Amino acid sequence: MTATKGEFFNPAKLSSRDKAEATDHTARAIIAAEASARDKKTEKLRALRLQQAAESGAEAAPAKKRRSPAKSAPRRS
Repeated sequence: MTATKGEFFNPAKLSSRDKAEATDHTARAIIAAEASARDKKTEKLRALRLQQAAESGAEAAPAKKRRSPAKSAPRRS
């Protein structure tokens, strides 16, 4: 089993259009895979956030203290 040049190299030349189509196809596949992974992660994080909000929402949040209005200085005549 001797390796020949024909097994490793494609004897037919690809046109620049074919190369561009192959590159475009590969790039679009990668982008689609990344978008799918991002959407899955977003859904997972959203579900966790809603679950956490439901658990902490049961506890009443303490009311914020209101600040009293500033007292004005006595007027000078």
